[in-house]
Amino acid sequence: MISFLFKRIFNGLIILFSVITVVFFLFSFSFPNPENMAVGQRTDKATQEAIKKEFGLDKPLFTQYLLFLNDISPVSFHRNTSNLSLNEKYGRSGKLNLGTTTLVLKKPYLRRSFQNREETTSLIVQSFSGTFILALVSIIFAAIFGIFLGLLAGVKANSWLDQVILFISTLGISVPSFFSAIILAWFFGFVLHDITGLNMTGSWVDIDPFTGEFYQWKNLILPAIALGVRPLSIFTLLTRSSMLETLNKDYIKTAKSKGLSARHILVKHALPNALNPVITAISGWFASLLAGAFFVEYIFNWRGLGKLTIEALEMNDLPVVMGCILFIALLFVIINIVVDLLYVKLDPRIKLS
Repeated sequence: MISFLFKRIFNGLIILFSVITVVFFLFSFSFPNPENMAVGQRTDKATQEAIKKEFGLDKPLFTQYLLFLNDISPVSFHRNTSNLSLNEKYGRSGKLNLGTTTLVLKKPYLRRSFQNREETTSLIVQSFSGTFILALVSIIFAAIFGIFLGLLAGVKANSWLDQVILFISTLGISVPSFFSAIILAWFFGFVLHDITGLNMTGSWVDIDPFTGEFYQWKNLILPAIALGVRPLSIFTLLTRSSMLETLNKDYIKTAKSKGLSARHILVKHALPNALNPVITAISGWFASLLAGAFFVEYIFNWRGLGKLTIEALEMNDLPVVMGCILFIALLFVIINIVVDLLYVKLDPRIKLS
């Protein structure tokens, strides 16, 4: 177990390093003068130079890359730097003086937004709660209805009901999430607004000028359905396929020969074994929903990580874009490790090796 975790963590670090490298150089070549985005095109030359020095943009590209790695690493090295400037940059951190070099133990520093000078980490934390709520509700919706429909299709295999469920599931897989979002927002939020009471756009938290923030949970319904349509369809097909395979196992035939009721066989024997691959798929899809809600959040004007990333791309706010992408990559690495461990617990036949 320990060696497996170390191996997966090492592989995850390699993935994160690759993502950091590709994203940094991709945006560096795409936006050669990011200081213009930070201060505007008409700012005087002296201000632009000061901004370039503040963000380290006056140095060669490879040096900028090394400085960026130094910032996001939990262990960084600095030469001839006062403790005051390090505290201003990294906040509370551990420091060890090594002659002319200072070793700093800190949390990863994703730098500050070009637009409002707020720390990228704070922006991500503020936005992630909205994405997490949306992804969680979407995966619960997809899992409940997907398993139910898949179970129904598996038990009623080759019937008209099975054919209808297969057709709907295939259609759900084929339709992109952003298209589902547009259709749902238009039909239920505009055409049937007087009946449903749902809005075309809106986040789960609104601001009233007199009472402050208040929750608008109804705004969660349409984006959660739009985001959950594809995983729901996949869970349906996966549950159906797994159920059909399980029902043909020898131990199911033995249970039938003993005279056990169909309901008892289904609930006690078939369903627990058929759900193993489905639960693994649910875990993996939850990570995908956390990272894949970009266009759904943007269409519904949902305050989340995806909307933050797209707005940062529109404004060429490179620290925020790189911070969001790195955070999403980290989520994938962590959840994939958890899924592997969960799969072993659910199916003893699977070995970590």
